Amino acid sequence: MAVIELEHFSKAYGKFLAVDDISTSIEKGEIVGFVGKNGAGKSTTIRSMVNMIFPTSGKITIDGMDSVKDAKKLKHVMSYMPSDSAYYENITSEELFRLCLKFSGESFERVLELASYFELDIKKKISELSMGNRKKVSIIQALLKNAEIIILDEPTSGLDPLMQTKFFELIKKEQAKGATVFLSSHNLSEIEKHCDKV
Repeated sequence: MAVIELEHFSKAYGKFLAVDDISTSIEKGEIVGFVGKNGAGKSTTIRSMVNMIFPTSGKITIDGMDSVKDAKKLKHVMSYMPSDSAYYENITSEELFRLCLKFSGESFERVLELASYFELDIKKKISELSMGNRKKVSIIQALLKNAEIIILDEPTSGLDPLMQTKFFELIKKEQAKGATVFLSSHNLSEIEKHCDKV
């Protein structure tokens, strides 16, 4: 059963056509890699999927719901990680995660489990974290929600090779629990190795 469907999706910014007529479908439980060079329109497509921007033409359906008309309902089944996250610099990641838990309903044990897995010190302020550790914060934030559909934009950029491997091992566990994962990357080798479909 198709969980994500893009039907003749296009997105233009004025006269500039960022994405031109994409159609594809993603089945439940798949890990799907969305590949393209920088500037190819991957993030534009993903932002349209999660209703941050609207399609110029065509439509996107997720779990049988329209990405524009049913955006509020979709937030209950979907989790999203942007390629670049902007955080308040003077809070700790623990404080950020505690705020996220108010929305997700998960326990703080889940935070501790994920932070330990990714070797993240949650007591440090965001401003003190390296690029790789900020990326871990984004990944953990996305996985705090027990979502059926996980959409990740460049999740492994900035991670060292060991953490990239650990990330995909964790994503496989989410898949085993029934999640559908859609992730973008310009790293073809990792996509070929870990994804069911590209």
